[in-house]
Amino acid sequence: MRTEPGGAPEHDLRHHGDAEVRDDGAGLVDLAVNVRADTPPRWLREEIAASLSSLAAYPDGRAARAAVAARHGLPVERVLLTAGAAEAFVLLARALKVRRPVVVHPQFTEPEAALRDAGHSVDRVLLRERDGFRLDPSAVPEDADLVVIGNPTNPTSVLHPAETVARLARPGRTLVVDEAFMDAVPGEREALAGRTDVPGLVVLRSLTKTWGLAGLRIGYVLAAPETITELERAQPLWPVSTPALAAARACVTPRALAEAGHAAHRIAGDRAHLVTGLTALAAHGVRVVRPADGPFVLVHVPDAATVRHRLRDLGYAVRRGDTFPGLDQNWIRLAVRDRTTANGFLKALSAVLAGGVREDPSG
Repeated sequence: MRTEPGGAPEHDLRHHGDAEVRDDGAGLVDLAVNVRADTPPRWLREEIAASLSSLAAYPDGRAARAAVAARHGLPVERVLLTAGAAEAFVLLARALKVRRPVVVHPQFTEPEAALRDAGHSVDRVLLRERDGFRLDPSAVPEDADLVVIGNPTNPTSVLHPAETVARLARPGRTLVVDEAFMDAVPGEREALAGRTDVPGLVVLRSLTKTWGLAGLRIGYVLAAPETITELERAQPLWPVSTPALAAARACVTPRALAEAGHAAHRIAGDRAHLVTGLTALAAHGVRVVRPADGPFVLVHVPDAATVRHRLRDLGYAVRRGDTFPGLDQNWIRLAVRDRTTANGFLKALSAVLAGGVREDPSG
């Protein structure tokens, strides 16, 4: 585990999984984007559709904010609704007065990109494969006044113990924990959402992953009231649309939480099946980061850039790993899908690794 100074980024921080399935990738089997398949469910589409009759009025987020607060057992003053978790990163970068922000990598690159866009010099703490990409809180500089970490972490799928993450908290420090994929973890174990005993804690949640609402943009921030007030001042008026507010209310009901819980257990089973199949390819240099707890897995594959291109020839899109600080061109990230899809992918990957795909002379 090591710290890098805050110079110019070496990685394409703006590259995301959707780039793999745009344009010529639209017809591929999508293992690049971490949005749950078969979503949004019909009942949620109906809730959203019913809100369309209210589009003439300006959005009123009070009911949705109260629903999210109740879901986490918090007062509404500790909740801010956002246009997805990505907006929250921009708000944090613009609104908070920080001197030394640190981002723990590999992780979702948008927090660092937002901080740099806001004029901050960002330091990195790089977690290493040999340590299982596990967090050692002592690796974070003591004078860091903003620390960002994902849990479970995208792309490593590592779930850090809640108390280990909480050890990053300090007086005068803002600790941002991106829990965008925590509802895909059975029981949401190791969650910090709802905690009020950790100083400076800011938890980000997304409703776009589990519910397939990436096109709607809805997420929220949980933090101390004074932090929420600062972030709210940086937001434009009416930042969350009426359909997105309807989705927020619907996705935190007991029915929705139960459905998400069932989905998390199903994902865990499908992930175990995928990991077993990948482990069987170890003789080809395939390594899976384990244990994995998110709806995706990080895989080391020799010459992954070539492998990705050959997989596209066979109809599969996967997420390149070399845009994440701390990873190189020999990593890919795979979204967990159903077992039939996983079996087809594993067959294609095995063929590629065995040299069963003709070399493309164009490179």
